[in-house]
Amino acid sequence: MSKEGGAKASARRGSGVLEFIREMGDTASTLWWRFFDWLAQVSWRQLAVIWFLMALLVPSPFLMPEQFAGFLVLSFGLKVLAGGKRKAEIEARQASTQAGEESLERRLVEAQMAALQAQVEPHFLFNTLALIGQLIETDPPQAARIHEHLIAYLRATLPQMRARGSGTLGRQLDMARAYLAIMQARMKSRLAVSIDVPSEFSSASFPPMMLQILIENAIKHGLEPKIDGGRIDLRASVDNGMLQVDVVDDGAGFSLHARDGVGLANVRERLRLQHGQRAQLVIETPISGGTRASIRLPYAPDIFAGSPA
Repeated sequence: MSKEGGAKASARRGSGVLEFIREMGDTASTLWWRFFDWLAQVSWRQLAVIWFLMALLVPSPFLMPEQFAGFLVLSFGLKVLAGGKRKAEIEARQASTQAGEESLERRLVEAQMAALQAQVEPHFLFNTLALIGQLIETDPPQAARIHEHLIAYLRATLPQMRARGSGTLGRQLDMARAYLAIMQARMKSRLAVSIDVPSEFSSASFPPMMLQILIENAIKHGLEPKIDGGRIDLRASVDNGMLQVDVVDDGAGFSLHARDGVGLANVRERLRLQHGQRAQLVIETPISGGTRASIRLPYAPDIFAGSPA
């Protein structure tokens, strides 16, 4: 073998040894930090049980007194000196990961909400435009009024569908009034409406489209199945820092054993993601009959509502 070939072979062996040493160092470092993280998270009670079990093995071919003493001192010292800090770091990292997952989940729910609204809006718009077309020939003044209500509805709805984040109760009520005016034109005497919401609640934060879903459900499942229709009441109140918005109808009623549809399930999920256990959707059957759907969430007035742009 030539000197040049021998030098290359020697260099390869040296490179292989260095690579082996590097891998050993990486493995030792990984095992050390895993042991460190385990110590940070294990409870003192569990650690004491482990010490006791190890003490039962002393002396034995697997564990000598010196090894047990070394482990005892090392684990106790690390647990006292660095366990709390490391545990806090691990919990912070886990919280950050969970927050990221909840953010993705929230965006998914919002996308589902937009998709649901995209399915509902065309059907409602086509029916309304068809009604306007019929009334143009039979009742032009009524057709003009419905046309005005439709424009008001679109003005209230489109910005909220495109907006990010939370809206206000006032904006939701603007959309609800326009929607209900159109539905009254379609159902005529079969639909009566009452809105009792103090003006000071208008600036309260309220998620977009939720009130609309409850109203649509009240009409579709409560009033339309009844030959003589019925009444919808919108109410709002604040108690102990909680805002409650009710949609009450005297319609066919709601089966408490029935599963939520896509709309109600979406409302529940959005409330959970935005407010956790502090918000809820409650469906009840009043003694007088019909259905009361209530959204309860923390009362948070928007201090910038109504301010000039």
